[in-house]
Amino acid sequence: MKEKTLLLVDDDEIFCQVLARAFTNRGMQTSVANNASSALAYAESIKPEFAVVDLRMPDCSGLELIPQLLKIHPSMKVIVLTGYASISTAVEAIKLGAVHYLTKPTDADEIMSALTAESGNSAALVRDKPLSLDRLEWEHLQKVLGDCDGNISAAARQLGMHRRTLQRKLSKRPTKLH
Repeated sequence: MKEKTLLLVDDDEIFCQVLARAFTNRGMQTSVANNASSALAYAESIKPEFAVVDLRMPDCSGLELIPQLLKIHPSMKVIVLTGYASISTAVEAIKLGAVHYLTKPTDADEIMSALTAESGNSAALVRDKPLSLDRLEWEHLQKVLGDCDGNISAAARQLGMHRRTLQRKLSKRPTKLH
């Protein structure tokens, strides 16, 4: 039986080492890239079946990387992994071709489950409480920033706030979804 191939793309080298070891132990041939150019080079050479891509990297957004990876290997299953989850980036990731969107912290079992899922989960948790005001603000800021192609100055103008204020709000971790 042929070993399944996985490409991990994250600028956190230690996180990648830990995940790579966990996937190798689960029988996957795992390659690690810590930036977009390495990820594309690996994708060209090994044509992996799966990719786990970090959303925020210094040289390229994971959202930008999804279509590039799928152009190289259209049947690749791509999962976006992030510590900065927002509804707008989750929607965009799926629109761009990702099959799943997971938030950090997560483990290899949860990622493996998402990689091997054949379809969506109709039993997924539906929250009975609305989002907090802080979380709604975070989501709105992310949406406007996305609409402005990541340009903080343009987003700040659209929001009617000072650029530094927006940067400060964006640098804070988003509030939890529960």
